[in-house]
Amino acid sequence: MRKPLIALGFALLAAVLVLAGAPTAHAQATTTLEDLVSAVVRVKAFINPDGRTIATLGREREGTGVVISADGLVITIGYLMLEAHAVEIATSDGHTVSANVVGYDHETGFGLLKAATPLKVRPMGLGKSADIKEKDPVLVASFGGPDMVSAAHVAARREFAGSWEYLLEGAIFTSPPHPAWSGAALISREGKLVGVGSLIVGDATGRKDGTPGNMFVPIDRLPPIMAELMSDGRVSGPARPWLGLTTEESGGQLRVARVIPGGPAEKAGIERGSIVIGVDGKPANGLADFYRKVWAHGSAGASIPLDVQQGEKKRRVDVKSMDRMHHLKTKSTF
Repeated sequence: MRKPLIALGFALLAAVLVLAGAPTAHAQATTTLEDLVSAVVRVKAFINPDGRTIATLGREREGTGVVISADGLVITIGYLMLEAHAVEIATSDGHTVSANVVGYDHETGFGLLKAATPLKVRPMGLGKSADIKEKDPVLVASFGGPDMVSAAHVAARREFAGSWEYLLEGAIFTSPPHPAWSGAALISREGKLVGVGSLIVGDATGRKDGTPGNMFVPIDRLPPIMAELMSDGRVSGPARPWLGLTTEESGGQLRVARVIPGGPAEKAGIERGSIVIGVDGKPANGLADFYRKVWAHGSAGASIPLDVQQGEKKRRVDVKSMDRMHHLKTKSTF
């Protein structure tokens, strides 16, 4: 039996009723739910055996991507395909094709893939994530057809600092959480793609009220870098200094949870469990402040004077930073 219709441009509250089986009174400018999410595809990536990210992200990765052009360009979250030597894309009707890695951008977290042969699905148009406000209704869709579409609302628009030397301004947080968030499509009431799923979080609102949800990378970050990702596989210009630390904020302290093997911090003698006090004598007030102080010292290759506490001893450690992409095993793909 054909799935009910969703009236594009109609309020998501009405869309929820439509998904539940209620007919819409807005017959114009409608599309089937199958049509809307046909662009939402499965991404399966096989990582280089010597990949640096295998220890944390795995040898085989599976998630979601969204077809955004008629020639098979797919946007996904980059960690799914980072260091991949082979990628498969599957549509909801079971059609599976190989895909090429086009590019990756660490600053946003976006990854681009290109299907080797036409996918024969209608691409999803890009919306304006800047127009998405707190409390707005949205849809979240992961691979699996209409059954994997759920209604949500925007819980917050705010900065997000990740433990892996990642800082995203204007991230979109939604609630309730979707169980298959990696690369999931965040869809506006107009039926447009406004975000790409990155994480599940325990505090979507940022008010420490225990509201679980998902974090999405705003799609507005894609157009300015699209041409360079398509032509060069990455964004040109000086890269930010990368230290090779996974740092967690807990109890008002920045504790080193992991030191990346072979990375700059390990070479400088930084140990797991160390406390990051500051940079060049200036205290680090949270992850975002820590990253900004590091990046203020210049581009990749700059020496970063970290103030750390290891056990009872406080000391200054000069870390020779590097371009993170030079540490990864990406040569076989882009």
